[in-house]
Amino acid sequence: MSLNESEPTAVGSYDANSAVLVLEDGQVYVGEPYGATGRTFGEIVFATGMTGYQETLTDPSYDRQIVVQTFPHIGDTGVNHEDPESSRIWVAGYVVRDPSPVVSNWRATGSLDDDLQAQTIVGIADIDTRKLVRHLRSAGVMRAGIFSGDALTDETGKVADIADLLAQVKAQPQMSGSNLGPEVSTKETYTVEPTGDFEGKDPLATVVAVDLGIKAMTPHRLAERGCRVHVVPMTTTFEQIQAMNPDGVFFSNGPGDPGTADDTVALLRAVLDAGYPFFGICFGNQILGRALGFGTYKLKFGHRGINQPVKDLTTGKVEVTAHNHGFAVDAPIGETIVTPYDGGHFGKARVSHIDLNDNVVEGLECLDIPAFSVQYHPEAAAGPHDASYLFDRFVNLMLNTKDSKEGSVNA
Repeated sequence: MSLNESEPTAVGSYDANSAVLVLEDGQVYVGEPYGATGRTFGEIVFATGMTGYQETLTDPSYDRQIVVQTFPHIGDTGVNHEDPESSRIWVAGYVVRDPSPVVSNWRATGSLDDDLQAQTIVGIADIDTRKLVRHLRSAGVMRAGIFSGDALTDETGKVADIADLLAQVKAQPQMSGSNLGPEVSTKETYTVEPTGDFEGKDPLATVVAVDLGIKAMTPHRLAERGCRVHVVPMTTTFEQIQAMNPDGVFFSNGPGDPGTADDTVALLRAVLDAGYPFFGICFGNQILGRALGFGTYKLKFGHRGINQPVKDLTTGKVEVTAHNHGFAVDAPIGETIVTPYDGGHFGKARVSHIDLNDNVVEGLECLDIPAFSVQYHPEAAAGPHDASYLFDRFVNLMLNTKDSKEGSVNA
């Protein structure tokens, strides 16, 4: 049920057993509690994937975001210990229409509802998510709160009114200006060794992956191509990266406003100056954009899901890709330009990929230094796999750069 702020809101429209979703523009949706009860706040966004809800929930890029699933039936396959992209659920809250009452999958070790409760993720179910998403597409994503259980009553047991709940929502910080990388980045360095056909063999290349909110599948994709991957905290210094003697450097996805990441931009500029091959995805693409001197901006409702069409302008190929971003790089499309930073310090670059839905920049390619990035997720968990070639491109870039350096030394 949706109530508009301009309309009178009767306390009888919900009770202490309800769950209430309040948007900062005054829209209210009343449903049933799902997962844990309590209160939670965040930027409310929507994800369009029909599958992969477990990967969505555990993606660190969703830190401080309330996720609405556009696919109506969620929870059918339960949860397992193999699909999470990190050690915990990161979403601030969860909104679904029809939670499945039955778990039916041979890999399942439990239900989604139980997992949400165990990790104290407050959710709401049985609301009109189609109406909600249509509103967010029109009005744009915004702050919101989910209230249930004790959070819906005061100390006397009286059910809270909408005005009080709305005031709590409006007191929360905006996503613009939020620096969230420190919340999600690993605190300790860890290493992922080559796997698959390369298990037990000397690595083809060594990669330092700076964790800005990395998904577990990303270093695995590099490892299965013969790379040894050192995943390091975002506070790692350039000197510490140098000491690992990498063949390439990778910057991961992550949450928050790239406009706040000045230290990370400075780190990448040092990496590029040193000539290390570089690959960035999602937040890493935005950091490369800033390092080259381009700006970033917030999208109205962002791209989140596993069905986004992207065109590779270097090949003409169209890929269906996985996305999770609310910010984008502001760079000119269709031309090769001298990068703005320091009068062309890093030479020329071009936009390599665009989103076919709205022409948003989805990739950058440097022409005079070994660096490129994409805005989407080529690790593709839970799919699709159209963009997996980008990991091969990075490995080839590292090997070719290494060969050219060795050739120069031998000459």
